[in-house]
Amino acid sequence: MSPSIASEKDIESPYAWWRLAVSLVLMTIGGSGMYSVGVVLPRIQQEFGVDRGDASLPYTLTMIGFGVGGILMGRLADRFGVLVPVGLGALGLGAGFIAAGLAPNLWLFCAAQGVLIGLLGTSATFAPLVADTSQWFSRRRGIALAICMSGNYTAGAIWPPVMQHFIDSVGWRQTYIGMGVFCMLTILPLMLVLKRRPPPQPVMPGIAAGAPGAGSNRPMGMKPGAVQALLCVAGVSCCVAMSMPQVHIVAYCGDLGFGAARGAEMLSLMLGLGVVSRLISGVVSDRIGGLRTLLLGSVLQGIALLLFLSFTGLVSLYVVAGLFGLFQGGIVPAYALIVREHFSPKEAGARVGTVLMATLFGMALGGWMSGAVFDLTGSYRAAFLNGIAWNLLNVTIVAFLLYRVRGNRRRSGGPTYSSVAGGA
Repeated sequence: MSPSIASEKDIESPYAWWRLAVSLVLMTIGGSGMYSVGVVLPRIQQEFGVDRGDASLPYTLTMIGFGVGGILMGRLADRFGVLVPVGLGALGLGAGFIAAGLAPNLWLFCAAQGVLIGLLGTSATFAPLVADTSQWFSRRRGIALAICMSGNYTAGAIWPPVMQHFIDSVGWRQTYIGMGVFCMLTILPLMLVLKRRPPPQPVMPGIAAGAPGAGSNRPMGMKPGAVQALLCVAGVSCCVAMSMPQVHIVAYCGDLGFGAARGAEMLSLMLGLGVVSRLISGVVSDRIGGLRTLLLGSVLQGIALLLFLSFTGLVSLYVVAGLFGLFQGGIVPAYALIVREHFSPKEAGARVGTVLMATLFGMALGGWMSGAVFDLTGSYRAAFLNGIAWNLLNVTIVAFLLYRVRGNRRRSGGPTYSSVAGGA
């Protein structure tokens, strides 16, 4: 057998787990492009002499580029394999960090963040790796996706304090240039582990031809486009809420008088516990399915946002930040699992990329919106309330989709949602 061709026996093999480990590392490195902006936000605002909303713009453009790039990179992965987009991502991250570190004004900094780091860089180490991982696992797909997507949060746990240290020591420009060199030197050799194409996908229990599951012409009893549109709206709404603490916790702590370093520590704690949350949610989702996992995470995220309104002391903020990480870490992986449960695996790259693009657009919109609300009101209280409202929209959509799945399975006489989820 050619080393570039996998068979069905390779599903959940030792090689599949090794490949998953490398994907986790690649996503952790690539995620630096997403979290660097939140750490450097106060320095950008000071150096370029702009208000909080304008200083939040690079993050917004990074996330928009990240989201749009997810579709592009997903299609490239579907056609050419995951190696091509990841290679492009290494070059995009390297060039982007260096260009941003040399940028003479905010607009060129925004361009480097949005186009090179977001569109061509970080996006290549997210959606393609998620879609690829989903095709190397069957019974343990939920936990495998959770491990893979933990790279996004591992990046959030590692990079803010590391970058804050170097920003304080040598300056943000030198830190950015160093990050660009590091990304190219690490991603390019690691990606060679991913050269084999995914194996043929087996038919999963409960989703054979004509069953109301993956590959059905009417997932959840609706047109595929309608289901994907609702998932995209849900993704935007939950991540508008999610972005408020993730993007602005450093600046929020500075406004409260605790300093940027404490905010970076809270962000690291939040995203570190988000890794724990993702792993737990992965195990849970293998038992109860993606939709129920998403609903549970969304409800808990709303509770955490309410807690931010009530506690502003240093110790209590550390506690609430940790709870926020524990509550919402499993939300985004649930979207990828939902797509794999209800759509054809042949469309995995493009459909996962599209839904994840919506979540990233929500992060972009929420990051900018929270800064704009702060500029209008002079505090973050209204920004937290805005996030809570968006979170309620997400809960409503997910509850509706779960209702549709249950009703569709009862009408078709098929297995229950939980039995299909457990079999997958």
